[in-house]
Amino acid sequence: MNSDANPVWTLAWTFGVMSLFAVGGANSALPEMHRVAVDVQHWLTDKQFADAFAISQLSPGPNVLIVTLIGYSVAGVAGALVATLAMCLPTALMAYGVSRILTKSSHSRWPAIIQSALVPLSIGLMGASGYILARASDHTWVAALVTVGAAILAASTKLNPFWMLLAGGCLGFTGLIG
Repeated sequence: MNSDANPVWTLAWTFGVMSLFAVGGANSALPEMHRVAVDVQHWLTDKQFADAFAISQLSPGPNVLIVTLIGYSVAGVAGALVATLAMCLPTALMAYGVSRILTKSSHSRWPAIIQSALVPLSIGLMGASGYILARASDHTWVAALVTVGAAILAASTKLNPFWMLLAGGCLGFTGLIG
C-alpha cells in the first residue's frame, strides 16, 4: 500500500489484511501491528505503542482496543472507526463461514486437528507479543527486571494482573523505572 495514500484507506487495508492472520484475537497480531505502526508506517514510536497497549489492556472491553487507539492516533475518530471495523469485520465474516462449515462436518476429525494445530501457534504469537512489548518499553535494566519479575509472578501465582499493572504504573510514576 502506498504510504502517500489517504491514511484512512491505509488503515483499512493494513488492519483488514492483518485481521485475517490474527489467530486468537488482536493480541496475536501484536508483533505485526508493532512492525507496521512503528517501523513501516511510523504512525507511533515504540513508547507510544507500548502506552497504547497498556491503555488497551487496562480498559474494559475487547483486546482489539489497541487497534482503535492506533487508528485514532493516525486519523482521529474516522481512523479509529475504520481501523476497528477493518480488524473485526473480515475475521467475523470468516469465523461465521467456518462455523457454518464445522457444524455441517461435526463428525469429521479435521476440525479437531486444525484446532489442535492452532494452539502452539497461538502460544508462539503470545510469546512474540510479549517480547515485542518488552523490547519497546524496557530501556533500562531495572525495567527489564520488573518485566521478568512480573512474568514470573503472573505465571506462578493467581494474582490479578491489575495489581501488577498498578505496581508497575506506580514505579513508573515515581521515576524508578522508565
